[in-house]
Amino acid sequence: MTVGQPVGLRARKKQRTRDALLRAALEFFTTRGYEQTTVDEIADAVEVSQRTFFRYFASKEEVAFDVVSTVEGEFVAALRQRPAHEGPFEAMRNAVAVGWDRVDEAIMAVVPVELYMRTYQMIESTPALLAIHLRRASVLEDEIARLVADRAGLDMDTDPRPRVAVAAFTGVLRLAGRLWGQGSDPSLEALRALTEGYLDQLAPSLTGEWGHARPKPYMRGGQAS
Repeated sequence: MTVGQPVGLRARKKQRTRDALLRAALEFFTTRGYEQTTVDEIADAVEVSQRTFFRYFASKEEVAFDVVSTVEGEFVAALRQRPAHEGPFEAMRNAVAVGWDRVDEAIMAVVPVELYMRTYQMIESTPALLAIHLRRASVLEDEIARLVADRAGLDMDTDPRPRVAVAAFTGVLRLAGRLWGQGSDPSLEALRALTEGYLDQLAPSLTGEWGHARPKPYMRGGQAS
């Protein structure tokens, strides 16, 4: 029999410590700068040791991308669960919708959405982190492309369509995220609406006749875009 605190209580205390370190780090990163923040400062803000910090995070980089990784993980998990009859764009589009439902709760339980927005802006404006972000995006795209290929029974090494479809799709996601970060509405609802609005234009933009037709306007930061 283990002496000390019950397992459930210990687990909750560990989670609270991890969440506190994450929030403190993101606050420092977004107000003082990523490069200017040290691990010691993050640990001191939570009144724990540097050793405790590294018990939860391998590096500052891991902290910076923690919430982003949560968002990405929810999307991939949702895509894996999409029914086989859905085509690639439909499956990815529906996975985004399902993922948002999960992400809203997952993010808000740890950090305020306003802090998540500032973190996204910080990553986009920090050269060292932006390079890592783009590299991580490339790895994620490859994982998604393999999922798409497997769903369709395709060989991704000989058929370029899965990679092309995923490149177009994730490009729209990054565009929406960047525009959200530049907007005036920091809510997840605004990010979701912007993302879904752009995704709804993906298939028509790739396959439809452009001509002089204009898509239905949607809201960006309180104004029609």
